[in-house]
Amino acid sequence: MANPFRDMSVIMQALVAAAVAVVLVLVGVYVPGSPIARERDEVDQAVQQRTKLNQEVTQLQVYKQRYGELKQQMDALSKQLDTLKTIVPEEKETDEFIRLLQGAASASNVQIRRLTAQAVVPKEYHYEMPFEVQADGPYFNILDFFGRLGRLSRIINVGDLTFDDPDKAKGGKYPTRPGTTVSGIFTATTFFTKPADAGVAPSAGAKPAAGAAGKP
Repeated sequence: MANPFRDMSVIMQALVAAAVAVVLVLVGVYVPGSPIARERDEVDQAVQQRTKLNQEVTQLQVYKQRYGELKQQMDALSKQLDTLKTIVPEEKETDEFIRLLQGAASASNVQIRRLTAQAVVPKEYHYEMPFEVQADGPYFNILDFFGRLGRLSRIINVGDLTFDDPDKAKGGKYPTRPGTTVSGIFTATTFFTKPADAGVAPSAGAKPAAGAAGKP
């Protein structure tokens, strides 16, 4: 029996073989369930997963950058809050206030003769804690004292300032130092924010706070 394939020329045989090979490849690629088709599906799935992971990584990088920015903002706000707590503390911190006041007076060579706590005044967002202060010293020392109060880390407002002749204090409860030219009474007001026990401060005319007077 004659074999038509063998009767073909070498060129035709090569073309037929190539055509058969192409058909087999196409069948292997596009016929569902074939090994090549399964491999192609796995490759497609891997590419899709890689693309999805790349997108997620890109999003996470954006979140990482935003997290860094937010952390910097939070750190800056935290520092501002700490600064504000120094300027206007949450608690009364009366002892610290008296220490600041007495420190400014000592640095200016001014004598604090009396320090009397007044009633706490509630405001919308804070509380005022006033003290009536009596002090004396040389004129320019008094000016320096008020200047130091304005430069303290805690806010202290000075008001209701009245001056008197220091000679009237001679022979009184305390001696007047040589060089004293000014004797005055004023209200030093500081502030705090926490409402706890805010309404139990001594009223006007209470006894002087401990440690109010300096040594002559």
